[in-house]
Amino acid sequence: MPTYKEALQINEQYALDNQKETTGIKLLLLHFSQLSNTELFQQFEEEMPEADYKAFLYGVDQYVVKNIPVQHITQKEYFYGYEFFVNQDVLIPRFETEELVANLLLIYDDVFNQAPVDVVDIGTGSGCLAITLDKEEGNMTVSASDISPKALAVAKKNNDMLDADVTFYEGDMLQPFKGKQFDILVSNPPYIPSDEAVEHLVKDNEPHIALFGGTDGLDFYRIIIEEAKTILKDRFIIAFEHAYDTKDAIKRLVEEHFDDVEIRQLKDMQGKDRMTFVIKK
Repeated sequence: MPTYKEALQINEQYALDNQKETTGIKLLLLHFSQLSNTELFQQFEEEMPEADYKAFLYGVDQYVVKNIPVQHITQKEYFYGYEFFVNQDVLIPRFETEELVANLLLIYDDVFNQAPVDVVDIGTGSGCLAITLDKEEGNMTVSASDISPKALAVAKKNNDMLDADVTFYEGDMLQPFKGKQFDILVSNPPYIPSDEAVEHLVKDNEPHIALFGGTDGLDFYRIIIEEAKTILKDRFIIAFEHAYDTKDAIKRLVEEHFDDVEIRQLKDMQGKDRMTFVIKK
């Protein structure tokens, strides 16, 4: 059997030769060997157990040859320090979305001064936004919705695994919340235009219902912005993640439906316009 070092180097080169990222190979090695980064380094020159090596090679084949995302092979992705279960029924959480959580928590402190608030997450998918907010801020009572029962099953599993207390509703956009009132509405809805080219790793494995947002990618923002007043209290925060090139269009949509609000539009760490916050104090 090869050493851990040899197994990593050989298969990283295999990934490069097939236009795949080498980071995926290391994640697979850690997963199938059940080692931490530190443990892997300490055992780098030791031979891999045969069963672990065969399982690792199977994972590499799934990733490199069959074009399956590493997160679907390992069935996990980390978000805001929490380990989430993921599969083909939900969008894989992206690290950029962590910035939406971090900024929302700061704005919540500014607007509500850590007072108890009711929060709703529209189109929750894996539940990463709703569950993280629930875990990070004890004064938030969080509800979440999704139209996909399969996605909700994943979100509920994550809620249980992480000992969170989110209440989930099945239904289209804001419909499950008619008659309810919230202080904060957060959403990372599908925003890829329907005719935009998407890399095969994403398009072939992640649910299209969670990716595409109509001809211009704004269909779901229109619905949320047009209907948000029906479920928001007098003082509120709306928080969106969106495509980097739709900042101005989303601002116009907000201005068409809301008066006397503050609109904060923030860049992510890569300098892209990815977040819009609508604030009514």
